[in-house]
Amino acid sequence: MFQDENGASRDLWGGAMERRDVLRFGLMGALASALPLFASGPAQAASQAAWKVSFHHAHTGESFNGVYRVGDKYLPEAFERINYILRDFRTGEAFPMDPRVLDIASRIQAKMGLSTPFEVLSGYRSPKTNAMLRRVSTGVAKNSFHMYGQAMDLRVAGRTRKLRDTAKSLRAGGVGYYPKSGFVHVDTGNIRTW
Repeated sequence: MFQDENGASRDLWGGAMERRDVLRFGLMGALASALPLFASGPAQAASQAAWKVSFHHAHTGESFNGVYRVGDKYLPEAFERINYILRDFRTGEAFPMDPRVLDIASRIQAKMGLSTPFEVLSGYRSPKTNAMLRRVSTGVAKNSFHMYGQAMDLRVAGRTRKLRDTAKSLRAGGVGYYPKSGFVHVDTGNIRTW
């Protein structure tokens, strides 16, 4: 990709590239080079182990239920759908989600033995939305992991404490517990709890 004399982004063949194309290529590169947070297991089994996750977005009603990773390879086609569903529902802006946050959600789902999807309250959050939420609410981080596609706020009706305990047991990133609102925040940052 390069910029032409007018500053427009062009691919190697001279075609104009839109922002979503740049994001898509960036996502494909990130997925190709991303190391999974959790290894699949022994080499023989790892090559074919399917990682699944199931969730629906509380604000849009859209859902994903399927395989997003096989062995240690993330599936770009699955992430196109996942990124769209986990977009900032206030602005409509999609952003590449960190595959490792999906690994965390998948492991939680498996460890809890859930047969129903997670309810996702928030995935990606644009800087504009994050700033607005900081103005109207407490507890919203200025440099939130949501703005980088590295966090999800999850709900399992009636099982918030179990969801928190399971997320903490993974020791895979940040875990925030919001019992009054009935959700748990998970992210791919340093291991910490609040």
